[in-house]
Amino acid sequence: MKALVYQGVESLVYGDMPDVIPQDDEQLIKVEAVGICGSDMHAYLGHDERRPAPLILGHEAAGTIRGGKNDGMRVTVNPLVTCQVCPACKAGRENLCSKRQIISMMPRQGAFAQYIGMPMRNLVEVPAHVALGKAALAEPLAVSWHAVRLALEALHPSMERRALVIGGGAIGLAAALALRAMDVNDVVIVEPDEKRCAFLANSCDQVAVHSTTKSFPIVIDAVGYGVTRASASAMVEPGGVIAHVGLGDDAHGLDVRRATLQEITFIGTYTYTATDFRDTATALFEGRLGALDWTQTRPLCDGATAFSDLRSGRVAAPKIILDPWA
Repeated sequence: MKALVYQGVESLVYGDMPDVIPQDDEQLIKVEAVGICGSDMHAYLGHDERRPAPLILGHEAAGTIRGGKNDGMRVTVNPLVTCQVCPACKAGRENLCSKRQIISMMPRQGAFAQYIGMPMRNLVEVPAHVALGKAALAEPLAVSWHAVRLALEALHPSMERRALVIGGGAIGLAAALALRAMDVNDVVIVEPDEKRCAFLANSCDQVAVHSTTKSFPIVIDAVGYGVTRASASAMVEPGGVIAHVGLGDDAHGLDVRRATLQEITFIGTYTYTATDFRDTATALFEGRLGALDWTQTRPLCDGATAFSDLRSGRVAAPKIILDPWA
């Protein structure tokens, strides 16, 4: 099969890889759409020791089952494979499973390839009216859905339901969409990049600004750098909630003193539960997360150029979807 393989810092090579042989509990999936995630970019830049080269990256996938009784079923992929039997899994908190694995991180190769193998329990059937390019967005949308759900559960009922999202990439935009789907209608995205900020406002119907001095009961940090943690610390209201979903770096930035004196809740959020993923997919299929027309699609064989363009800031769209068969 053909695949896009990470070979080292800022090096991706498209070429032949061994065919996927599904395990006994797995389905063979023909990948027809796969998104480029921020974590893929971190690996590409050599910033993720969990993803050493050589490795097939990519975990935001949708496609079609090949072979077996489910042959031809269109599916979107929950890439998080868990043990199902530990206390976290039994409590419905599969994302905290101590044995969790995710495709694009060894021992599981990723989805920048023509085929992958995944357990049936990780697949959600996609209705005929939903394009697979949109269905591939279920994974990044689920990341933000999970973060927003946790933030709203932690928000004191006396506080207003207003939110600031720091970062206008796919996760930030997805957080804004999830907030609105959960009846938070006053949402502002801060995005300093002029092209992306304009795209969010003009093409995604978002309230997007380069900066703000206002404070908010809910702040979603969808970037995760020291500077954005400092901004979140400064802009969250006393008694409010910061949901930290970005994994930019581990530099200082969180104002622990203010968080203590003002009883600010800080929540680190990672991926999603199986229920979050299914709920997100359902919301996507029902149109509750908008038109989802803010992506651009490129052939997988041009994936190296797509990464370079993202690295150089030449892409205004929050998400690039790669097509392994184009």
